[in-house]
Amino acid sequence: MNCSRLVLVLTLFAVSTAWGISNQVQVTGGAISGGTDNGTQVFKGVPFAAPPTGDLRWKPPHPVEAWSGTKVCTEFGPACPQPAYAENSFYKSPGITTSENCLYLNVWTDADTKDEKRPVMVWIHGGALTRGAGSNDVYNGANLAKKGVVLVTVNYRLGPLGYLAHPELTNEEPRGVSGNYGVLDQIASLRWIQTNIAQFGGDPNNVTIFGESAGSWSVHALVASPLAKGLFHRAIGESGGLFGAGVHLDSSADGGKSGHEIGEAFLNAAGVNTIAEARVLSADKIIETFQGPGKGFTTRPVVDGWAFPDSIHTIFQSGRQNDVPVMIGSNAKEMTTLTSPAMVPKTSAALKGLLASQYKDADFNEFGKAYGGLEDETAGDAFLALMRDVVFSNQMRQWARATEKVSSDAYLYYFTRVPPIPNSEYYGAFHAAEISYAFQNTSPDYEDTDRELSDTMSDYWVNFATHGNPNGKDVPHWTAYDSENEAYQELGDNVGGSNHLLKEELDYLGTLLD
Repeated sequence: MNCSRLVLVLTLFAVSTAWGISNQVQVTGGAISGGTDNGTQVFKGVPFAAPPTGDLRWKPPHPVEAWSGTKVCTEFGPACPQPAYAENSFYKSPGITTSENCLYLNVWTDADTKDEKRPVMVWIHGGALTRGAGSNDVYNGANLAKKGVVLVTVNYRLGPLGYLAHPELTNEEPRGVSGNYGVLDQIASLRWIQTNIAQFGGDPNNVTIFGESAGSWSVHALVASPLAKGLFHRAIGESGGLFGAGVHLDSSADGGKSGHEIGEAFLNAAGVNTIAEARVLSADKIIETFQGPGKGFTTRPVVDGWAFPDSIHTIFQSGRQNDVPVMIGSNAKEMTTLTSPAMVPKTSAALKGLLASQYKDADFNEFGKAYGGLEDETAGDAFLALMRDVVFSNQMRQWARATEKVSSDAYLYYFTRVPPIPNSEYYGAFHAAEISYAFQNTSPDYEDTDRELSDTMSDYWVNFATHGNPNGKDVPHWTAYDSENEAYQELGDNVGGSNHLLKEELDYLGTLLD
């Protein structure tokens, strides 16, 4: 072989084995190889903890088990065990593979070298803490990666496998706690990212967590938890906060059952008496029990004195949350896909009855001033607007206001775009509609307006992940929130700033909730 040919061969060998081409990296546990997704490198089904099975069921996540050779990470790992959506659910999707061996994450990166230190965005999926997975198509990270971030999606234990508290579990844990396994999984994934994300061109000192619905609950919880301090540096919450009283491990602040009592009732419903017996039940049996009527299992983070030293509400109101910038918001028609049409009142009298049953001192005329609904034809819309605000809008305003107790800024948004889907006139800007826009994964059937909005929103999300501020080149200015200006950004057919989102409605709602 002549010298020039040898140089060419060596050059090609060097290029083919460079990180960006070979797609092989070393992470905790061993070597992994990935694939490509629309020209972007992707590593799917990367284990970040040991399988939480057998004796590890209902224990904090254990370190990932090492493997030999190179693990091929080109297929998503299974989702965590979960019930299927009802057949008539708006969110029903084809069946997914589930397994208790589900603690996997997925990484998309467009970096050319390991030393680029790109911002990292970590997506926590929604699904009421009972359903979902990081492998959902709408969470595909290729397009956000092309905008300059390293995108990670994660799985975490769900339902009773993720949130069961019980006296036996508390007694066997050295810290004397139980019940927050799903949260601890999320924290374990963030620790994995701190150790490994530089291998993918990411910056462990610039991590943004973001999520929608129960994913936003999770973001809210992580911002509150001292265990997550330093593992992320910015937070985005889309339609979800946890400002309720919360479930306490061995007592209840609101007169409801404690975490221990709920766990004991769950084991009784499953037909077992001890945790040892429960650990040999199949995951299917656990989910079957969870789905059964009248079992009363509550899937929420538990105030345990460790992951959560107090209720999330109290932590935020006292300014003890992790001091990070937040970008948070909600959608204009959150409840249209979450409420059965049979539940929506058809008349003003029916709405008045519902209001009186929930809020004894409610003045219906005052309600009408804020929400309408005094006429039969507006009763349904008024009900859906009230529920939107109780469950979502008010939670996000509370979160924005509580951020004033720390030094970081809050940026509030309101998503109003009506996606062009069947029955769009009714559904409007429905719950979770904004996700595909933020990921720049809108349907090919959508319109130019949708694509333009998606480009703007994904820019905002990436700008925030990069700088802790959504503002940047070629996007309308977004003013930070404070309790006087109550600034927010409308994300809809037009994008721009305004003030005092739903003020009349939310101020009136405050009188009902006090």
